[in-house]
Amino acid sequence: MAKSVVAIVGRPNVGKSTLFNKLIGSRLSIVDDTPGVTRDRIYGDCEWLNRKFLLVDTGGIEPDTNDIILKQMRTQAEIAIDTADVIVLVTNIRDGVVASDYEVASMLQKSGKPIVLCVNKCDSIGEPDPDFYEFYNLGLGDPIAVSAAHGHGTGDLLDEVLKYLPEETEEEEDDEIINVAIIGKPNVGKSSLVNKISGENRAIVSDIAGTTRDTTDTFVENEWGKFNLIDTAGLRRKSRVDDVIEKYSVIRARMAVERANVCVIMIDAAQGFTEQDSKVAGIAIEQGKACIIAVNKWDAVEKDGNTMNEYRKKLENDFSFMSYAPFIFISAKTGQRIDRLFELISFVHSQNSMRISTGKLNEVLADATARVQPPTDKGKRLKIYYMTQASTRPPTFVFFVNNAELFHFSYQRYLENQIRETFGLDGTPVRFIIRERGDSKK
Repeated sequence: MAKSVVAIVGRPNVGKSTLFNKLIGSRLSIVDDTPGVTRDRIYGDCEWLNRKFLLVDTGGIEPDTNDIILKQMRTQAEIAIDTADVIVLVTNIRDGVVASDYEVASMLQKSGKPIVLCVNKCDSIGEPDPDFYEFYNLGLGDPIAVSAAHGHGTGDLLDEVLKYLPEETEEEEDDEIINVAIIGKPNVGKSSLVNKISGENRAIVSDIAGTTRDTTDTFVENEWGKFNLIDTAGLRRKSRVDDVIEKYSVIRARMAVERANVCVIMIDAAQGFTEQDSKVAGIAIEQGKACIIAVNKWDAVEKDGNTMNEYRKKLENDFSFMSYAPFIFISAKTGQRIDRLFELISFVHSQNSMRISTGKLNEVLADATARVQPPTDKGKRLKIYYMTQASTRPPTFVFFVNNAELFHFSYQRYLENQIRETFGLDGTPVRFIIRERGDSKK
């Protein structure tokens, strides 16, 4: 299930980015005393009392302004509000309640979303400043005194946010349905692929990059199984994202990947591999999803007998960071190899869900360590006592060793290759957990 979304909004320079950084525990947002520093929405994972949600920082809202940048910032904030499950309105006790606060509060109330009122820069401990009670006039219920700089009151704030988050439901997932996120740069043909598969114009198709700004689901059943196709907005380099509505699509796409079992990473055959393709793939790798690299618009490429092999070799080099992912050359326009794509989706999903017995794993481990001795350092040799599989999606293996520092990356890569050679695990990342005997935390 995709995470709930909490948006931090307010007028400029009340400390939204400082609060955002404090809550997620890192400095993702630029913090500066100059109003309007945060222009784009920035998002990060936040967890409180074992509940995880997506926190979104926004640029300051200036309700009445003719400044182009401030207008765009206001539009971005409005999009964040529209998408959020809960809104945190940040105000500033040093300035008191100003006219802009009333206007922003009124705008938020019209959204119908739950609102938590945060009064920032309450840096002293103890009874709040008498000016604190002025914030009741905003009509948003009990304000919460917070010092984003020092962390005071953030726990109370998060407690209040949790009250309004949608209930987490243990949804009964149909194990037969494979959720497939179709991701990639804008204008590589994601929506065209969905339309071709479904046999209808399920998504808007246009040559204008960034047409799809939301995610759409399409259910398909065929000889290879049941599939839920999640078409996502295109991901592009930040410097190229000019449309303020499109900027929010990155969060949508990331949430789509969270829901997915398999990610189809689409690239344009005419353009070839780009840096942005690696970033798109990184979202799927980070979340341990099974992946397929689909080279679209293959019908438009001039070919001879070696074109596909040469193209494949180049892509294998470009995508060396995910060498396990299979390639397929398709045409969303003509339907070329789309049947094969479904076969591949079903296959990599099974690989991502594979469970291997401890006995078989340790047979492979014994054979591998006999062929290539574990590394040594200053006369001390790595000993791998045994390994077991901890979980699937992605397959995750636990190694019990005498010294975790001796288990070098190069030897881990060697063992990964031996495991893949024996069991396949095509199309899926694998993860290793290294534990020293007697220490479960390493």
